[in-house]
Amino acid sequence: MSKNLYRIGQIVPSSNTTMETEIPAMLLARQQIRPERFTFHSSRMRMKKVVKSELAAMDAESDRCAVELSDARVDVLGYACLVAIMAMGHGYHRQSERRLKAHTAVNGGDAPVITSAGALVDALKIIGAKRIVVVAPYMKPLTELVVDYIRNEGYDVVDYRALEIPDNLDVGRHDPARLPQIVSEMDTRDVDAIVLSACVQMPSLPVVARVEAMTRKPVVTAAIATTYAMLKALDLEPVVPGAGTLLSGAY
Repeated sequence: MSKNLYRIGQIVPSSNTTMETEIPAMLLARQQIRPERFTFHSSRMRMKKVVKSELAAMDAESDRCAVELSDARVDVLGYACLVAIMAMGHGYHRQSERRLKAHTAVNGGDAPVITSAGALVDALKIIGAKRIVVVAPYMKPLTELVVDYIRNEGYDVVDYRALEIPDNLDVGRHDPARLPQIVSEMDTRDVDAIVLSACVQMPSLPVVARVEAMTRKPVVTAAIATTYAMLKALDLEPVVPGAGTLLSGAY
């Protein structure tokens, strides 16, 4: 296979409709300005309601997904569900990434594994953010769990919004055009960055540039952070037009 062509593996909750929309959209936009080409390959884990019991059962299926994707000899794997990782306890993304990568190696298709949870906390460090606000689609208890996980990684979450959407399909149907108004109701004056979507399922890409212009702050999302981490893992320049500060080429 030509090293101008990269196979992107995606470990996706069965009800997720956005990871396979936004991440390919970013990498296909990158194809307009860089020579590399990408193909996209998914394996699914069952999950319909965003509740802790379903998330834990779903996470247990991620091992199978990693093996299936390594059968296709993908070059990098992205684990979509941020809240499933964060619901498993502080720092779990590191354990998950190591375990899933080990499965690919045993199967003869050794490849780096990116979790959206790990990618998001790393992205905040990359842009030098300390004080942040967070928008999440989850019910309040799960949102608080996500906020606590991010705080444990060394960030000051000064404000957050839980949109309280329990059904994962409905999360994917949430209109991103509502997000600028939600952010405008938060105090962003003294923050370093805005996490516009702490969820790979909640669409946000179409309004990232608008929220950056409105707040004059860097905006990151779980999908943008995952795309950045995938490009870095592939040793490719992390540049995507129209995908916010993190993918502007400044980092």
